[in-house]
Amino acid sequence: MTISTTSRVFSVAYSPDGRYIVSGSYDNTVRIWDVQTGQQVRGPFVGHTSWVQSVAFSPDGRHVVSGSADYTIRIWDIQTGQQVGESLEGHRDEVTSVAFSPDGRHVVSGSDDNTVRIWDVQTGQQFGEPLKGHTEWVCSVAYSPDGRHVVSGSGDNTVRIWDVQTGHQFGEPFVGQTETVLSVVFSPDGKYVVLGSAYMPVRIWDMQTCQEVGEPLEGYINEINSVAFSLDGRHVVSGSVDRTIRIWDMQTCQQVGEPLKGHTSWVQSVAFSPDGRHVVSGSDDCTIRIWDIQTFQQFEEPQQLSNHTGAINSVAFSPDGRHVVSGSHGRTIRIWDMQTCQQVGKPLKGHKHWVLSVTFSPDGRHVVSGSADRTIRIWDMQTCQQVGKPLKGHTDWVRSVAFSPDGRHVVSGSDDETIRIWDMQTSQQVGKPLEGHTALVQSVAFSPDGRHVLSGSVDRTIRIWDMQTSQQVGKPLEGHTDQINSVAFSPHGRHVVSGSNDETIRIWDMQTCQQVGEPLEGHTDWVQSVAFSPDGRHVVSGSFDMTIRIWDMQTGQQVGEPLEGHTDDVKSVAFSPDGRHVVSGSWDRTVRIWNIDPSNPNLIPTLISLYNQENQSCSINAQGWLCTAEPEPKLILWIPAHLRDAFMNLRQVGTIPADAKNFGVKVDWSKFVCGENWTSVWNDNPEDEE
Repeated sequence: MTISTTSRVFSVAYSPDGRYIVSGSYDNTVRIWDVQTGQQVRGPFVGHTSWVQSVAFSPDGRHVVSGSADYTIRIWDIQTGQQVGESLEGHRDEVTSVAFSPDGRHVVSGSDDNTVRIWDVQTGQQFGEPLKGHTEWVCSVAYSPDGRHVVSGSGDNTVRIWDVQTGHQFGEPFVGQTETVLSVVFSPDGKYVVLGSAYMPVRIWDMQTCQEVGEPLEGYINEINSVAFSLDGRHVVSGSVDRTIRIWDMQTCQQVGEPLKGHTSWVQSVAFSPDGRHVVSGSDDCTIRIWDIQTFQQFEEPQQLSNHTGAINSVAFSPDGRHVVSGSHGRTIRIWDMQTCQQVGKPLKGHKHWVLSVTFSPDGRHVVSGSADRTIRIWDMQTCQQVGKPLKGHTDWVRSVAFSPDGRHVVSGSDDETIRIWDMQTSQQVGKPLEGHTALVQSVAFSPDGRHVLSGSVDRTIRIWDMQTSQQVGKPLEGHTDQINSVAFSPHGRHVVSGSNDETIRIWDMQTCQQVGEPLEGHTDWVQSVAFSPDGRHVVSGSFDMTIRIWDMQTGQQVGEPLEGHTDDVKSVAFSPDGRHVVSGSWDRTVRIWNIDPSNPNLIPTLISLYNQENQSCSINAQGWLCTAEPEPKLILWIPAHLRDAFMNLRQVGTIPADAKNFGVKVDWSKFVCGENWTSVWNDNPEDEE
């Protein structure tokens, strides 16, 4: 798809939900474009008095920041198209690069005045002193994923890392370039920095060692104006003066496919879509182009997305285990039949922003949902209609909601750092907000007896609250070294489980408020969701490493191999009421059902069991063969390339929706023959087969 503009495009970026693109231009304006139609839907946003060199969406998608050659930074409201507050002024030369912090509270800017500056979005004031150290113009700036550091690239040929809190430089500058560093970006895990330069290859630096990693990404002979990571960290895209866009594999440091060609002038800016399927590029040829990186062609046709139209943030089982509820970036809640994997009834619509958390009431008659629109809503499962008015009171995103065991109350946790209790009968808030956390509240849960509420926060603490007094019970549970994303009570209420960005799961004793045993380690990325099994013997966890893992509470060890099949980050997991299944929701826009009952003979088909006598785990090798484990793998079955992503684990029962492009591949093993007798299934006359 090509979007024609009336002026040179200096900067482009995707909205967090992938539906829109923002562009900054030589005509001094900011514009918003619809990805599906290619039509302008907002703007032009007018106010800058010189060309707009850099634009970025806020994490919640409500605002855009722009940096201009008029020395100013401006914040824009997407809905109204109006500037928010006064311009951010302080730079003494052109503003070349801007970016929001991960929490949306700050903006970083780089300028030709050789400085990097941090700005408070609420007050419009500069945060601390300018970050000084570069001896030439600052070409590019970016936040680390945890918001603690800023990276900057400069005309002085160096890359510098800055500590946001102290304002001091972190470590020594990355030196090794002999040309201007035009673009810098952190990897999604924060471990690496990638930089593009003038007349130099793309380079990767390790944040811990401050050393270059691997070989430079060779291929360019001209200036690299822009580099960006895919959300999963597997690929890097770069745009150049040579008019091409190139995709690079981070594992092999090799170019993937051919360069993307079509622009007729310099490519100034590139970015990945949130789902990683597309790249957007902005050019001096006055066009914005969208590319399909599967086919390496320009994206021409609107995507036909079945059912959920966005990443799935939350899933939960109904109390009888027959249904699953899911909430997504598409602003809808959907109910699914466990047996058929089909949607039941119409989507529940009403939220005006992403649905971040959903769960059933204890009697299964209602669903509660929390959203980035700051509201909580109750839904009737019989009528599929909203019950009463939205529950309003939070002043920021509602991240987590949960019913009390008797179904009379709902608890909610929010980015406004508070927990609130709501009465289901009156739809009113009960008492004052529970305050004590010093950062976003990511997860909340009721104790099995309904007397306490549990909360986990970005401030790295877990807190326990008394429902009667609305006071905190004891001291916070501390031990995680990064933000806490999910907390849950055990069925008997004696223990608490938590999952964190530090990639660990921890178990806590409610009586002593102490950690039980060592952290459960195995995930290779942020742990987003945790839950106890109904009997309390196991814990399930879902992670940004795209896997689900089961843990034994007695031994603290992982049970079996990870459940693999999702093609993007796993955001939510839950046990079925009978403990035999796990449901997972992912940013790959699917919900998947997994059979974890070890007594089920269907987990490993008989013929494979005979062939694979040691009952080893199976995996797909680089050539596409389903094979037994090392050190002497046996080849079982060759899998076509387009089926390999989801064909990962025989324990997967189904994919929701069933017609998803990345569905979990099912195989009819009834006619499977392996070993020396495989030729018995061959038929030289295919027309004879039914």
